[in-house]
Amino acid sequence: MALTSIDVDRDELKQAKQLAGTTSNRETVDLALRTLIAVRRQPAAVERIISRRFEPSQIDAPTVSPPAQSPAPSGNGAA
Repeated sequence: MALTSIDVDRDELKQAKQLAGTTSNRETVDLALRTLIAVRRQPAAVERIISRRFEPSQIDAPTVSPPAQSPAPSGNGAA
């Protein structure tokens, strides 16, 4: 990991720490960098998903329904 010195607006850093729930400046900056990278990569990932092509056997796969759930108990103590 590189040791880098940067000037950061104290008020913005404080606000970012509060919003992110982080406790240290380093943790806040690391989270901000990871978030920026993820957000900027997201459109490319969406495009890859949209452009994906499926075989007819994948599209016509049988549908599986989840098992039926029994109703939750009423909790009124009556049996």
